[in-house]
Amino acid sequence: MIQVAIIDDHPVARRGLESILGDAGDIAVTISVATPLELAAGDIDGRLLADVVLLDLYHQSDNPCLSVISELRTAMKVLVISASGRPADVLGAIRSGASGYLTKLADPEMLVSAIRTVASGGFALSSQLADILQAELVRCHQPGGEAPSGGASQSGDRAGDLLSPREEQTLDLIARGFTHTQTAHRMGVTKATVDTYVERIRAKLQVGNKAELTRAALQRIAPPRTGE
Repeated sequence: MIQVAIIDDHPVARRGLESILGDAGDIAVTISVATPLELAAGDIDGRLLADVVLLDLYHQSDNPCLSVISELRTAMKVLVISASGRPADVLGAIRSGASGYLTKLADPEMLVSAIRTVASGGFALSSQLADILQAELVRCHQPGGEAPSGGASQSGDRAGDLLSPREEQTLDLIARGFTHTQTAHRMGVTKATVDTYVERIRAKLQVGNKAELTRAALQRIAPPRTGE
């Protein structure tokens, strides 16, 4: 069973999520609370009783709870589910460590599928939100786009100082949703070569799955512009 925690300050929303997940068969809601503090209070022996936390991005504030994502991601996978589909919110959540982001327009089947994907170490996004990420990555690699920021990897080193140009290109394409085979075709190399590049990227940046690779790519570009 996939154990799920829910954090949403709207009681009706929590009840709806509990009902949807209760019908999934392989998902159990272990705790459903209004605030992150209530989740912390539900710890037993310092261990959070969940594999994935469904987190509403806004809690009685005009500011997204990005610091909460950063804290929670050390103990469990974070799947954001929010009424907001703003690029700044999506990018901010992923940069903060979220393993997925859905809007509250997502249908129940998509929600259940996203939880399963995130629980298994994957990366989940609503299709329209995936387009947002791809557009941001494309924009920052076009003439006149914002230059990569050289964001820090988990080891504290700068990605730009670690990756070769071909590895950077591979990271960009993989993060934009291309398969290894599609990436190889675009780069004019074999799939085996792309596999090697990806293994080098993972070793250099100390990242593992697709979610972490995407975050690494996003950390390479400047923050979204004001008003996005």
